[in-house]
Amino acid sequence: MTAGHTRSLSVYVVVACLVLMLPIVILLILAFGHGGYLKFPPDSYSLRWFGVFFGDPRWQRALWSSLLIAAIACVIATVLGFFAAYAFVRGDLRAKKLLLSFMLLPIIIPHVITAIAMYFLSGPLKLVGNVFWIGLCHATVALPIVLLILLSSLQGVDVNLERAALSLGSSRLGVFTKIVIPLAFPGILSSALFAFLASFDELIISLFLAGVRSETLPVRIWNSLHLQVEPVIAAVSAFLIAVTGVVLLLDALMRQLRQARLASQANGR
Repeated sequence: MTAGHTRSLSVYVVVACLVLMLPIVILLILAFGHGGYLKFPPDSYSLRWFGVFFGDPRWQRALWSSLLIAAIACVIATVLGFFAAYAFVRGDLRAKKLLLSFMLLPIIIPHVITAIAMYFLSGPLKLVGNVFWIGLCHATVALPIVLLILLSSLQGVDVNLERAALSLGSSRLGVFTKIVIPLAFPGILSSALFAFLASFDELIISLFLAGVRSETLPVRIWNSLHLQVEPVIAAVSAFLIAVTGVVLLLDALMRQLRQARLASQANGR
């Protein structure tokens, strides 16, 4: 590739990123508007609508429901994903590719189909609105994300370290707790963050399963948009963008930590 082509590609990438970020920038500006309706650019700026968001009991209930459901989904998906990834990496499974494809189905099948299936399962069992059940359903969507991240992370753990520990008398549990988990911890934490984010931002499944009792933040935004376009929605959306940014920043830190661990492991050979 010539230097001219490289510069053209760089310009194209920069322009594409700016176009993609433009709606987010506009939304963030709207979130700090002081007026009683959405207007761009705002006539004046303040934290008025953030105060409404954090002070309104309805928005707070939706926020806490989202946090609780995301925490449940995060724990379930991370635990199941870790053991599944370890089995794929270390185990001698028959039809390994077929099993992996089956576990990745939730990110291949459209969410609306998954949500309808979950709703028809939840209805007869009277689980619509149950917080733990919604978290479990969210975990099925987050599980493939966790699995893909941990497959990459566990492949970087040297199997010879586990064999050496076993040959020196360590138990399988000791190998897990003292070797595998510490070395794979950055990947585990990274997958947990993305599982939390996948559940926290999930709308379609929550629309079918949340009901009135467990209205999540995305569902509350959806319902509010149906009634009227309140300026507080811009503040809530800015809050969700901030949460996503924090998660991505933490993931970047975890990636650096994982690379440092892999480098130290390579130097110790």
